[in-house]
Amino acid sequence: MSLTAHQRVLSGMRPTGKLHLGHYHGVIRNWIRLQHEYECFLFVADWHALTTEYENPQVIQDSVWDMVIDWLACGINPGEATLFIQSRVPEHAELHLLLSMITPIGWLERVPSYKDQQDKLKDKDLSTYGFLGYPLLQTADILIYRAGLVPVGEDQVAHIEMSREVARRFNHLYGREPDFEEKAEAAARKMGKKNSRLYFELRRRFQEQGDEEALETARALLESQQNISLGDRERLVGYLEGGGRMILPEPQPLLTEAAKMPGLDGQKMSKSYGNTIGLRESEEEVTRKIRTMPTDPARVRRNDPGDPEKCPVWQLHQVYSDEETRRWVREGCTSAGIGCLDCKKPVIDAVLAEQAPIRERAEEYLKDPDSVRSIIQEGCERARDVACETMEEVRRAMGLIYW
Repeated sequence: MSLTAHQRVLSGMRPTGKLHLGHYHGVIRNWIRLQHEYECFLFVADWHALTTEYENPQVIQDSVWDMVIDWLACGINPGEATLFIQSRVPEHAELHLLLSMITPIGWLERVPSYKDQQDKLKDKDLSTYGFLGYPLLQTADILIYRAGLVPVGEDQVAHIEMSREVARRFNHLYGREPDFEEKAEAAARKMGKKNSRLYFELRRRFQEQGDEEALETARALLESQQNISLGDRERLVGYLEGGGRMILPEPQPLLTEAAKMPGLDGQKMSKSYGNTIGLRESEEEVTRKIRTMPTDPARVRRNDPGDPEKCPVWQLHQVYSDEETRRWVREGCTSAGIGCLDCKKPVIDAVLAEQAPIRERAEEYLKDPDSVRSIIQEGCERARDVACETMEEVRRAMGLIYW
């Protein structure tokens, strides 16, 4: 793995409609934490949205800026993370094309989501090249930033494994450049006599004795070097580990805690189920939605006892209420000591309290759209600088540099 890659995280989100509390609890809160721990690249996946919404691109266009404003309003800090739009970094498409030359079709067809999504979205014609190639575009998104970590749930691990296989195949095909050993040894000498001697000693200990501590020390040594190019650093990583040059590091899944945000009907909150609470929905509408939520069918009358486990509102209490409130709800529900509207009030108050600062910050960005566009423009430029650096290495490895 690239020495800097383990510090870099990449994640994206499709702009296919207004964000809801499921997005906040499932993705955005995790991003807010990660931006303080890693170098984060967070992108609007507009090309990915086209794989299923190609007949309705207007929803993508309308959603992009709303989504970015939601990210900023929730606490994503452009000073901490790089925010950009996928299609504004065309190198993603170039790497996708080049990787398609070496990726077996069977690898794409076996990705679980390929058949799952076709079954779930039967109203859409998904027998397209773009939909089949979506996991490879995702691979290009990751590899072009040499991202070492990709936050995913268990259901997305197969995508990351395919990205690892593609990177491994690419490195196997193109990592053994002519005179690799000579170039790696020349790169080591650029570090100076002392560091070069230490590097070779650590390499010997790792390759001859399997000393993992020596491997980590050597990686840290290379990371600290300011006077060698990225290409030389990648050569030295490959030489250290006994392979060829590691042009595209293999990413690792960063498993995130499954945050199944319940919807208004008890199923997972999802636009397709029509059970969402919008991230910036009005207080009146939020109150109305929660007050009219279904409850335990056994509670026909106020004095009928109920079972919280059979009530969708109880699931929201698991997210928003403390232990004392949950105990009050359970006792009051099973004894008919409280009514369903009584039970719902703490949830309403908690949701509104969570939304209030988000709504307030969003209003500030809505009044100043130029600042939002400036943030994205700067992020696109920063992302493209990194992407161009990677593509220079990829083109060189594939013999596509002509002058």
